[in-house]
Amino acid sequence: MSLVVNSTINGDPIEFSCEPDETLMDALRNRVGLKGVKEGCGTGDCGACSIRLDGALVCSCLVLGAEAEGRSVETVEGMSDGPKLHVLQSKFLEHAALQCGVCTPGFLIAAQALLEKNPTPTEEEIRYGLAGNLCRCTGYDKIVRAVQDAAKVMNKSSKRKKTSGGKK
Repeated sequence: MSLVVNSTINGDPIEFSCEPDETLMDALRNRVGLKGVKEGCGTGDCGACSIRLDGALVCSCLVLGAEAEGRSVETVEGMSDGPKLHVLQSKFLEHAALQCGVCTPGFLIAAQALLEKNPTPTEEEIRYGLAGNLCRCTGYDKIVRAVQDAAKVMNKSSKRKKTSGGKK
């Protein structure tokens, strides 16, 4: 028997149905059509399916779809502003911080969560903050550099908004 779930996904109210034992990852991919959420391991060890649930970074393969009822879900699809990429997305491209792309959405969501908590992380803090995300294709240096560069840009933008009273 399917359940009807009402949630806010990437800022939009969404209603979807799912089976009682269906993971949120599968519901997002197969019911809602958000293919950015990837299955890497299915056990919460790789971070490829990382999303934010009510602001908390979680592995969506470990959450049931029904648990999204009345909650806010943020995926990689919600990072960009229409065609304009989020700074993190741009910096991942600029630094070639991706190869096959399976892990990239999870890294982006984890990096976004990290930078919201700590806008000026050290390299060690970035590596710790992204430790729940695994990449099987490449080293982590380009990913760390992309996050460092994005943090600099985001902090400059934030300072500009504060000094100009919120106007660009």
